[in-house]
Formats: sequence, C-alpha cells, structure tokens
Amino acid sequence: MIKAFTSLTQQLRWPLRFLLPATLVLLFIAVLVWLPWQARAMESNERQEQLIADTLWVEQSLRFELNRSEDALASLGTELVNQPPHALIETRMSQLLNNGHELRSIRWLGADGAAIMEQGSIVPGATVTGASLTAWEYARATRASRYSEPFAISAGGPAVIDFYLPLYRGRQYVGSLAATYDLKTLLEETVPWWFAQDNAIALIDRDDRPLARRVAAGPGRGVYTHKRVLDLPGSSMILSTDSVKGPPRLLPNLLVGTVILLGLGLLASLAALWRHIARRLLAEGALRQQMAFRTAMENSLVTGLRARDLTGRVTYVNPAFCQIVGLPPEELVGKVPPMAYWAPEAMADYQQRFAAVLAGHITPQFETIFQRSDGVRVPVLIFEAPLVDSDGRQTGWMGSILDISDRKNAEELARQQQEKLSASARLATMGEISSMLAHELNQPLAAISSYTTGALNLLGRAAEQGASVDAALLKPALEQASAQARRAGQIIRSVHEFVKKREPQRQLVQLRGVVEGIATLIEMQASKHFVSIHNDIPASLPAVSADRMLLEQVLLNLTRNGIEAMQDVAPERRVLRLTGTITGGQVLVTVIDQGHGIAPAVAERLFSPFFSTKAEGMGMGLSICRTAIEFHGGTLTHCDNPGGGTLFRFALPARP
Repeated sequence: MIKAFTSLTQQLRWPLRFLLPATLVLLFIAVLVWLPWQARAMESNERQEQLIADTLWVEQSLRFELNRSEDALASLGTELVNQPPHALIETRMSQLLNNGHELRSIRWLGADGAAIMEQGSIVPGATVTGASLTAWEYARATRASRYSEPFAISAGGPAVIDFYLPLYRGRQYVGSLAATYDLKTLLEETVPWWFAQDNAIALIDRDDRPLARRVAAGPGRGVYTHKRVLDLPGSSMILSTDSVKGPPRLLPNLLVGTVILLGLGLLASLAALWRHIARRLLAEGALRQQMAFRTAMENSLVTGLRARDLTGRVTYVNPAFCQIVGLPPEELVGKVPPMAYWAPEAMADYQQRFAAVLAGHITPQFETIFQRSDGVRVPVLIFEAPLVDSDGRQTGWMGSILDISDRKNAEELARQQQEKLSASARLATMGEISSMLAHELNQPLAAISSYTTGALNLLGRAAEQGASVDAALLKPALEQASAQARRAGQIIRSVHEFVKKREPQRQLVQLRGVVEGIATLIEMQASKHFVSIHNDIPASLPAVSADRMLLEQVLLNLTRNGIEAMQDVAPERRVLRLTGTITGGQVLVTVIDQGHGIAPAVAERLFSPFFSTKAEGMGMGLSICRTAIEFHGGTLTHCDNPGGGTLFRFALPARP
C-alpha cells in the first residue's frame, strides 16, 4: 500500500513541477500575441475612418461643383425669362461650357421640349427621351430643378446625367434650361490627384453598375471601402471609394516577431521536455505490450509471412510459414536461394522468379509448390508486395503464403463429382431414348434377317434342282444385309461413344462435324415425334477448342428438349433448326424450336439444378449444359422465338 502511494506521489510531482513555468510562459505568449493583433485592429480602424472622412470630402467637392454650376444656370435662366433672347445668351452658354469641363452641353428647351438654342457636343436637334424625359416632366410639374438618372448617349459611350431647370414667367411655363454633365470628366475635374493615388473612385448606380471610374493607382483591394449616396434631386448615384492599401501586417517590426519566436521556442522546449519524460516513463510498458501483441498475432495467423531484402535473403518468417515448409526459423532466416523448400521439379520456375525479384519485378500473385522437410509437396498461393521504410525507400519484399491443399482437394473432388454427374446424365439420356434405340436397331436387324432368309431359300431351291446358284442373284441381297449391319453397328458405336466415361480432352473441333457425329441419335428422337431436323450450321465456321464429348452432350440435350417441346403442335410446325454464325470472335450456335415456349415463372429457374417440368426428368440437363459451356469459356442463354417456341444459343471463343 505504501509503495503504491509513493509511486502515485512521484507520478503527480512531475506535472506540478512544470505547471507554474508553463502557465507564465503561456500568459507571456498570450500578451505578445494580443498586442500585435490589437495594434493591427487599431490601424485598420484608423484607415477606415480616414477613408470615410476623405469620401465625405470628395462628396462635398462634387456637390460644391454641381451647386456652382446650378447657380450659373439659374442666373442664365433668369435672363432668358426676363429678357428676349439675344447674342449674349450664346456667349454666356459658351463661357459656362469653358469654365466647367464636366458640362457636355447646355440647351434652352421650349415648352414642348424642342431645343431653341444649344451649345456643346450633344446631338443637334435631339429631343427629350428616356430617363431624361422623366426628369424634364417632373421638374416642370414641381417647378423645381431636377437631375435625371444616369444614361449613355450612345451604345458603349460615356455615362452622362441631365439637369433640368424649369423656366416660368409668372404661372406660365415657358421652357427649361437643360445641362448635360459627363460623369467621368466630373470625377477627373473634382477629385484631387493625391486622393486618387490612394483610392479607386467610381460613380455607380443603385444596382452597383459602374457609371464612371477614376483609377489612378490601380484597382482597389476591397479591404477599405465606403459608399456615399450623392444627394442630388431625382438621381440615385452613389460615390464609391476603394482603397488600394492592403490590411496592416500582423508583425509590424522585427523586435515583436523575435520576442514571440523566443517565447514560442521556450514553450516548445518545455513541451518537448515534458513529452520526452512522459514517453520515457511509458516506453518500457508499451514495448512489452507491443511485443506481446505482435507475438500473439503472428502465432495465431494461418497465413505464412516471409520477408526478403533486395538481394533475396530471408529476413523474417512467422510460425505459420515454418509449419508450411516444415523447417525451423533458424534454418530459414539469413538464407539465400536456392531454398531448402524448393521442389526439384519446379526449380526452373523458382530461378526465373528469383531473377525477376533481383531485377525489381515481381508477380503480385501466383501459385507454386513447396516441398516440406519430409518430402511432401504442398501447393501454395503467394502474394508479393514491396517493403517500404518510413522514408519511402524500398528495402525488400513481403510475401503472404497460403496453403491451398484443401482448396485443391476440393476442386479435384468437385471435378470428379461433375464428371460422375455428367456420366449419370448421359446414361439417363440413353435411358430416355432406349425405346427409340430398340426401334432403330430392330429395322436393320429385320432387314438383315429378310435378306439372309431370301439368300438361303435361293440356295435351297438350287440344291433341290441340282443346279448352281448365280452369284449375281445373291450379291444384291448380301450387299443390302451388309449395309444394314453397318447401320446397326453405327448406332451401337454412337451410343457407346456417348455414354463411355473418359477424361475431358480439349481439341480443335468443327461444330458441324459434332452435329453430324450425333446425327443418328438426334434422328432417332426426332422420328419418334415426327420432327424434321434442319442442320444449317455451315462447314466454314471457325473451329473451337473444346471437348467433343461435352459438346455432343450439350447439343443432344438441347435438341431433345426442342423435339419434346413440339410434340403437341401441328405436324407442319414440327421443324427443329440448328444454325451457326461467327460474331465478335465467337461462334454462336442456336437451336430453334417452334413449340409451346417457356413460361416466365419457369424461365427464372430454368438452369437451376434438380428443377424440371417433366414428370420423369432429373432436372440436371440444362444445368449440366450451362456448366459444360462455361467450362469452355462460353455462355448459354435462351429467349423466345418470335415465330413461336424457344431459342437456345451458346457462344464459344473461335480459334483460327
């Protein structure tokens, strides 16, 4: 108990020892960081306030310039109302245009809005239209001067604004005095150069569309901006200023940055010291836990692990790998090829792969054979991947080795079971056509009996009469008997070849020859149901690499299904066609019947094992057909025949 309390006290002493200095350093760093941020915020506020004040000054300058022009126009308007027009009026207009460069034109408009007198670069004889018309009408109605909304005289031209001063003689409206201002010139004449060097000035409308700009020092940065609405009756122009200055820097001088860096360095040193001590206290326990975990993980794996360096030397093996090869770790680690577990019959393959490893090229996944120390061969599946260190450099290769003996045994057992199932299916097929076989054999045997009986009768009559038999009379009968015997033998051989058990043997075969080889068996089934067979498979089709016996079984099953599907249809529709084409490098063979077709509910389970629509069927025929076709790398499908019935089609890769 005392020992545990002492250990706990020592563990708590380390944090308390560093708590006070760490707190003071953090406070110092916080103050140093806060001061530059505070100074930066103050400077930013000062710049914004200065921009607002300068914008107000510019706005007052614009108002002053426009007011001066309004006063001059009011004086001119008084002369027009009180005195008849004379030559001095045009002189006064010219003086106003010369004194105010922002003025584009001055017009004296009659009561109908038509120009009576005009000076300036406006379109001669232009009438009041658009936005200017609204301002003219409003000024006339209110008997007060008014500005129009900004507009452009021509497409792409500069923006201008009209000023209308209504003229009244008593209560009678006698016309208006109109002045057109060029907004860009107004900015250039009014805004001083020193202000334009620090700010981008623009006149914009209520939708923030620019009307006129003055960008002496370049576009603004969008950091310090201000907008001020010009107080012009009838106009909604806004004066926008955007400073070209950026935000103040966070570290305005080297001294503050140096102090901050020193404080951060001190804090980092304390943190590193604390981290080092904490890691040192936990390192031994963590290392023990890691080693125990790694050992338990390696001992529980059933996958063998083998690490090799870039020269092929074994640097690590786990217990599972030692169990696979039957050798202890000390006989594996540090060894270079040839290895003790290499099987002699696969030595050339090992050497070739090892040379590829030395060249920096590996096969990510492959199968091979290892030889245990007791001589037993073990089939293995190997996965190889590069070993990379923390710097990204490759230091070797890591391999995962799986013992696939059970899988190989299962594959062999499945293959044997498939062969047995195929043989059983062939025997079942022959059982289904046994009655037809007896019928087909009965015909040639009866013919042989008839011909031989006739020959014997001929010989008997000749013996009774003591005369010799003419060989020309016996020859036709004997030839017919021989032909019928060959026919019976062909039937027996076809059945024997179909049902005998043998290993699958792939060879180049012609599909038309395969059909002709089982033509006798197909005709036997067709004759029972009075079905006509049309073999439209051309002899020019490319050969396929396949086992002839399996293809014969597929074709016999498909043709038998088609023949039986037509047993209840009209006799003229009982035609079974076999067609063959070449498409996309594949040979397509189609068996077409005109029977009752396949219902959708049946089609979903058509290729399922043990599913059959026949009372005596095993339900394995189509399942075996699909397995056989897929064994050859092909596909077996079916669809409805547009003319009624079903199409079964299988595709096999063509060989030149």
